[in-house]
Amino acid sequence: MTDADQPGRNHNTATPTGEQTADAPSRAELDARTEIEARYGRTPARAARTRLVAWIVGLGFVAVFAAWVVWVAFDGTSATIDARDIGHSIIDDSTVTVSFEVSMAAGTRAECALQVQNEQHAIVGWKIVDIPASEKYTQSMTETVRSTELGVTGLLYRCWPA
Repeated sequence: MTDADQPGRNHNTATPTGEQTADAPSRAELDARTEIEARYGRTPARAARTRLVAWIVGLGFVAVFAAWVVWVAFDGTSATIDARDIGHSIIDDSTVTVSFEVSMAAGTRAECALQVQNEQHAIVGWKIVDIPASEKYTQSMTETVRSTELGVTGLLYRCWPA
């Protein structure tokens, strides 16, 4: 069987002017192609259904992402809290004072974690401090933290809305 005799192949012929043209596939070739596509699930209806499902899934992802962006951007409860260490003082073998500053919107309450570390940077003291709501944006505080052994530093670990 030559290439020209095989179903599904285009047969090129030359016109009297020398231009190449492709013969249209015969009815038998179209029927064979349609039968194969139907057998393996590549029908036009299936392709359209696959595109529709892909569009629906894509739009679903876009909708979920947009809802998440709106929720994160306009969530009124996620107040920004900035906190920084000011200093520390070693009082004795089991006591350290930690001075720190908390900046947050007026009327916002927060909690901060303070820690005492030894020479090996192990945490030997820990305290959660309640920061009351205030009319001032920035509050400076000093807290005493008890430790289990001699501490070499006292630090503000982090703060979060209460």
